[in-house]
Amino acid sequence: MSKRRTGRNVHGILLLNKPIGLSSNAVLQRVKRLYQARKAGHTGSLDKIASGLLPICLGEATKFSGFLLEADKHYQAEFTFGVTTSTGDAEGDIVQTRPLSNIDRNKIDEVIQAFIGPIQQVPPMHSAIKYQGQALYKLARQGKTVERQPRTVTIYSIKVRDWVLPRLAVEVHCSKGTYIRTLAQDIGETLGYGGYVSFLHRVGVGDYWDMIDMETLEHKAELGLETLDSLLMPMHTALSNWPTVELTNELAYYVQKGQAVQVPKAPTKGWVTLFAENARFLGIGLILEDGRIAPKRLVNL
Repeated sequence: MSKRRTGRNVHGILLLNKPIGLSSNAVLQRVKRLYQARKAGHTGSLDKIASGLLPICLGEATKFSGFLLEADKHYQAEFTFGVTTSTGDAEGDIVQTRPLSNIDRNKIDEVIQAFIGPIQQVPPMHSAIKYQGQALYKLARQGKTVERQPRTVTIYSIKVRDWVLPRLAVEVHCSKGTYIRTLAQDIGETLGYGGYVSFLHRVGVGDYWDMIDMETLEHKAELGLETLDSLLMPMHTALSNWPTVELTNELAYYVQKGQAVQVPKAPTKGWVTLFAENARFLGIGLILEDGRIAPKRLVNL
């Protein structure tokens, strides 16, 4: 017998500034309770030691969370060189220290430049990637290490904000799937001194930059659910860079029945967001070879 979900049907995206020290799932559950939401999900985990933008999808918005997982990310980070830790961040045990010598800004800039563009990263053991059905971080806690295949990610830019030996403050714009701790380790090893992430804050996900902190959210919750709901972004904003197709109510009727429709002057290929008259968001569709638009993921409101 399936478990019956309780809670209210609330739909939208909360742009939350995840606090340091809480897991992404713990934050998700807290938001879900505050909103008394029936359904909620986040769009990609942030480590406990990290803070920053964690979009949380409520209700029908969860249907589009995967597209935010695919979005580019922007981070502010601090790399500390000369020390290697077991986890690649400040929570891990120190496994090696190396004295810093002959390290200057020019050398750092030269090494950083080599990491711009598509690069190969080996996912860290302390990550949520699954190995034979089990998360790697759980194996790591058991003292186990397994072979991981390198993955291609893209570093669009690394901007140095400050450099005070042994710490380097940077801004990183990267593709989905990039591990900043691995980037810190790899840059440190290329320099010859090792390194780890000593600070990490996510400032942007796709086109999202603004965020509300947990303390403010809890204060708003005291003012009632209507106030909380006013903080939510419309779900279609997760797809703001997609072409938009506006349908007549007649065509919207057929789309909502699962039928592909022909729309004059629509894009000729790719994904599109679908709206009915009065800017009512319907969901997303895909352009077929014959030019019709096939509904692929629709909201149920």
